[in-house]
Amino acid sequence: MSKKQHIILLLVQLIGLGMTECKSSLITAQNWGSINGRVIEQYTLKNEAGQEVDIITYGATITSIRIPDKHGNIDDILLGFDNISGYLSSDNPYFGATVGRVANRIAKGRFVIDGKKYQVSRNIGENSLHGGTKGWSFKVWNATIENGSVVMTLLSEDGDEGFPGAVIASATFRLSNDGELFIEMKSFTSKPTPINLTNHAYFNLAGHGTNAEELYKHRIVLNADRWTVTDSDSIPTGEIRSVKDSIMDLRKPTVLGDVIDKVPGGGYDYNFCLPEKSSKVNENRFVAEVEHVGSGRYMTVHSNQPGVQLYTANFLPATNATGILGKDGKRYFRHGALCLETQNYPDAVNHANFPNSILRPGQLYLHTVCYKFGVKK
Repeated sequence: MSKKQHIILLLVQLIGLGMTECKSSLITAQNWGSINGRVIEQYTLKNEAGQEVDIITYGATITSIRIPDKHGNIDDILLGFDNISGYLSSDNPYFGATVGRVANRIAKGRFVIDGKKYQVSRNIGENSLHGGTKGWSFKVWNATIENGSVVMTLLSEDGDEGFPGAVIASATFRLSNDGELFIEMKSFTSKPTPINLTNHAYFNLAGHGTNAEELYKHRIVLNADRWTVTDSDSIPTGEIRSVKDSIMDLRKPTVLGDVIDKVPGGGYDYNFCLPEKSSKVNENRFVAEVEHVGSGRYMTVHSNQPGVQLYTANFLPATNATGILGKDGKRYFRHGALCLETQNYPDAVNHANFPNSILRPGQLYLHTVCYKFGVKK
């Protein structure tokens, strides 16, 4: 079988394993600029609850999530930019992007598969972050509308950023009428390769421009009993430590402002391990709930992944700096949002005691995550 035939077969398999059909939400599409002559498309999903989600084909990126508060006022709760130039700028910290082929970090950008050594691109000191210099968040995906969902697909060539194997990937987005934003990420490969995808949405339930003043009022519950200890470069040491009796224990409702400054590193940027799975394969389990009492907005997260990176935007500019110019002229500062990036453990390819991250030919990588939005009055 030729390389081209193999890729076509993978694509057919991938698209054929789509989501089950559901009642369609309203989906509209429009052009949203261009990159090197290639049109960037924006898709808007709307439901009967007055919620809307915008997604663009650059990086399979969620650019906006507009939802009402307890008084019916609609705000955009996702940090991002007004136009494509913002997402292309060096100021963009992966806002809303689909990140891969390997999200999070790989120590020194090195790993070994079946006795063969690989060196991938290093873009954060000596290490590799979020797929390297030009990972999947920097690529233009193809998009179609199928069964009330937006399906985005991407071909990552063999050797892309140094990774082995041609990989066909898809990211499917669906918004239900009860407020569930369901994302399904899938991959097939032609050679053994590490795969670990995530969505890098930055949430602030009070509104995207309200910054730390309102983020500190968010109350979070995180269903994690352990966390992966890291060194000063955020590379896992291999130790998996219990959260019990520590600042990492968020299993009971915790107001972020009460704990965030006590966390090593100036805020959360750690992988948390969900309790061991039941016997049900690919079962979505409760990951987290976040609530902003003032607006009444809440978000719950469920996923089939073993870990979640809780990140409180520690590396956004300090409040005495200029800030990142985001949507509607708002500027974003440190602790202005939180991310709940469901994924495998960071650097899993280099730790035998972490869940397997190697995808092999004939296998399906399947990552599902559901962000549900609602209001408590």
